[in-house]
Amino acid sequence: MGKVRWIIFSAVIVLVLGGLVIYSHVSNPSIDVSSVDTNSIISASAQNGQIADHVFGKADSKVVFVEYGDFQCPSCGGAYAQVKAATEQYQDKVAFIFRNFPLTTIHPNARVAAAAAEAAGLQGKYWEMHNLLYESQSAWETLTGDQRTAEFVGYAGQLSLDEAKFKTDLASAVVNKKISFDQALGKKIGVDATPTFYLNGKQLSSTDSGQIVQGSTSVLTGLFDKALAN
Repeated sequence: MGKVRWIIFSAVIVLVLGGLVIYSHVSNPSIDVSSVDTNSIISASAQNGQIADHVFGKADSKVVFVEYGDFQCPSCGGAYAQVKAATEQYQDKVAFIFRNFPLTTIHPNARVAAAAAEAAGLQGKYWEMHNLLYESQSAWETLTGDQRTAEFVGYAGQLSLDEAKFKTDLASAVVNKKISFDQALGKKIGVDATPTFYLNGKQLSSTDSGQIVQGSTSVLTGLFDKALAN
């Protein structure tokens, strides 16, 4: 390779690598959460794209139950019905927060699904989309590109959302920032798998979590009763 060609080749490589670094920071921005209390309900701020924690139930409860979840994760899907049943039963006593922790290396549609939930949340339908994504997991988990987008836009239609706004929000910087913020919170406290549950700041044991995934609602309601009694 001649000297001129080598210089041109080197310049192209530098530009490509630079572009990849920039893309990485834009699609998954670095967020400092060192001063954030992960055990409390987090308000909207510039750090999370002005999207606060989504809370189901009694927001001022002394019992706060947090799930770090992945919408494409089979175990999260397995736990979904039990978590929904328990939190609905205790909705006037317990605050339930779902935080995004998409494991994109093994679940390529997880982050887009999280974006769908957050985009629906911008129209006041976060929990409705959250539930629909889990209940329809098998329908979208293997889709890609336009098919995946069309499926999620279809869900937005089912929920009577503004589909054009939903599609725009799906790829927006604020939604991306919220997801990255939730991930940063999880990484801060050592979350490395989903679902990971915390009750009043204490991580549920693998035994309790496993039983919830396998179909036990009573394990979770028992933990709620114990926490409320203390």
